[in-house]
Amino acid sequence: MSRTRSPVRHVEGYGRRNTGITLPLEENVDYLNDILARFRNDALRRRREMRSLDEVDRALPQPIEVDAVEFYCKDNARAHHTDSYDLLEGKDPSPVFRRGEFFYLGIRFNRPFDVRSDKVRLHLTFGPKSQAGKGTLIILPVMENRAFTLDSSRWDICMNRKERSIVTMQIQIPFMAGVGLWRMKIISHVQGNEKNPKTYECRESIYILFNPWCKEDPVYMADNKAKQEYVLSDVGKIYMGSHKKPIGRPWVFGQFSDAVLPASMFLLEKSGLDYKSRANPVKIVRAISAMVNSNDDNGVVIGNWSGNYEDGTAPWSWTGSSAILEQFLTTGGKPVRYGQCWVFSGVCTTVCRSLGIPCRSVTNFVSAHDTDDSLTVDKYFDIEGNELAEFNDDSIWNFHVWNDCWMSRPDLPVGYGGWQAIDATPQETSEGAYRAGPASLVAIRRGEISYLYDAPFVFAEVNADIVHWQIDDSSDFGWKKLKTNTYHVGRLVVTKRIGFDSDIGIQDMEDISDEYKSKEGSTEERMAVLNAARRGGLTHIYDMPPPGKEDVEFSLLDIEKVQIGQPFQVIVKVENKSDENRTVTSVLSASSVYYTGILARKVKRARGVFTLKPRQREELGIEVTFDDYFDKLVDYAMLKIYAISTVKETQQTWAEEDDFQVEKPSLKIEVEGILRVYRHLKVRISFTNPLNRKLEDCAIIIEGPGLAEPHRSFLKDVEPRGVMTYVETLVPRKVGPRKITAIFSSRQLIEVLGSKQIVIED
Repeated sequence: MSRTRSPVRHVEGYGRRNTGITLPLEENVDYLNDILARFRNDALRRRREMRSLDEVDRALPQPIEVDAVEFYCKDNARAHHTDSYDLLEGKDPSPVFRRGEFFYLGIRFNRPFDVRSDKVRLHLTFGPKSQAGKGTLIILPVMENRAFTLDSSRWDICMNRKERSIVTMQIQIPFMAGVGLWRMKIISHVQGNEKNPKTYECRESIYILFNPWCKEDPVYMADNKAKQEYVLSDVGKIYMGSHKKPIGRPWVFGQFSDAVLPASMFLLEKSGLDYKSRANPVKIVRAISAMVNSNDDNGVVIGNWSGNYEDGTAPWSWTGSSAILEQFLTTGGKPVRYGQCWVFSGVCTTVCRSLGIPCRSVTNFVSAHDTDDSLTVDKYFDIEGNELAEFNDDSIWNFHVWNDCWMSRPDLPVGYGGWQAIDATPQETSEGAYRAGPASLVAIRRGEISYLYDAPFVFAEVNADIVHWQIDDSSDFGWKKLKTNTYHVGRLVVTKRIGFDSDIGIQDMEDISDEYKSKEGSTEERMAVLNAARRGGLTHIYDMPPPGKEDVEFSLLDIEKVQIGQPFQVIVKVENKSDENRTVTSVLSASSVYYTGILARKVKRARGVFTLKPRQREELGIEVTFDDYFDKLVDYAMLKIYAISTVKETQQTWAEEDDFQVEKPSLKIEVEGILRVYRHLKVRISFTNPLNRKLEDCAIIIEGPGLAEPHRSFLKDVEPRGVMTYVETLVPRKVGPRKITAIFSSRQLIEVLGSKQIVIED
């Protein structure tokens, strides 16, 4: 008897197993339906669980939200010396801050702020692509701290006050923060739950500027009257005319006008400087000197010396910079027509001052335009004495106006900070763009033209020789020198005098020629020219001997140590190694200098001329007494020695310099008592006055972590050569090694330091 088998259907994954058993069709369908039902039920269950979790999440504490942010623009501005900016006026003022300072910030939340559960961070951003690693994204957590915890080179935040839903805090701006526009947003979440954070975007743009009031900022300027003139004064003079009859032209710099600071920031953005460069005044003023003219980068002003100004504004029609910068800004960065050198200088002054860089407009009467870096203005003539115009690219302007900016120069040797020349007038290219500077005035005066930037060009502007050449077929060079005029160029260099203001005339004009060059025709001036020529490899132009003719040897003796109150000597050893007499001219000088390298005051200077016999040795020297240098010392009591010499017969030049610090006595610190925590101990501090002068307005500052917070105590006068003694009782609060640090200062003697390490036991 035959049996009929049910048809068999194999289902992938289910129909065939390791046992080889197959499911009949009906059983297979039932199995699949069961699987689908179980899958569907599981999905519905998970959906219910997710909804339940959402409900739980909604029941959890929600992130605190920001209702409003207050920058206290006007209150902060007074402390930041920015209260003159128009941007602070109106219903929506903009915060204008200086780096190296802190500012107050207030936040109102939608409920009371709980430091334990509410996590709030401020995000400060700079530029289009902010990154923490590049310093363009700063994240500051809002915590219940009452003091800054980081040094002044870093961003920091401290809570100032908390009242229910309102929190006020202080934010520390580093002294080397990038200058420009910063933005802020506030991000909040709940402790332990960073999902769904709340973000508040502050509508204000934060302007951060250089700070000449901050000692750590490279643009720091100690003289308050100078800051008033070169940073805060928004009107001034630009001098024109001739060296025999200068004319002072009033100019409105207007750096506080509402459009000027935005326009200046726009220029920085267009310059393409990276964040690191935006913190460096050397890089920024170099960019400004390029961006103020329009030649390469569609900058602010188009230069025009043609006499045809019908399609723009004639240069002499401008009364100030603010109108030019406003037009540039409101037209979307379209260059303004037209300007000449003094207009470029006026606008450059405005931009620098608006950014916080001390700046002055400078006029050089009889100004050389050296086109070939020869340090000379060359005029060529044919055999018959006719001028060859096709060769005469160099020129001399009746006057030329540029700018000086004040800053330290850490990229140069010590002593080359201070005023730096920049020139926004498009004359010659520098590294591919029409710009010049910053060039150190100290370097220019000494003929040190190898230092950045564009020192040879600026040196030639004030001190080039005018050389007449004539075709000479018998010369290997092809020309012969007819004559040289060594005194015509740079007849007068001027700027506006600090604190003087005259509506007309030149009563407020200051002659600063000696900052750029020694007296015209003097030995020192010629020595600087020859020094520059040698450094520029231009000995053939100045009829200088090759290096082999340098047969007089010079050496400046190092000054190892000078105690304050004691004299010191500047000594140069000279040896004539030739078999002929040599006539040597030497200049020795000493100046006080800031630690940043900026020269402060001249201390002493001496010049001498003497004849050395063959193989003769000699020592040249000057003695600098305590009375010579004491009143001229500045912070850190540093002095710079400079020596320069020339040899008449060979035109050999030599220069050398040295830096040293005048040493002060140390404080003697003695401790009496039991060195245990919470037990009184006495600290006795003393030193002997090294001066033959009374020390007045004396004070001492003492600090010791775990021993005493920093505090100041005022003391009685200290007699000449007398002993100062001060005793104070301290109560240690922490065990372990502790250090006491003290600083004494007076009107006559500052920064007398001392410290002592002690160990506090439990």
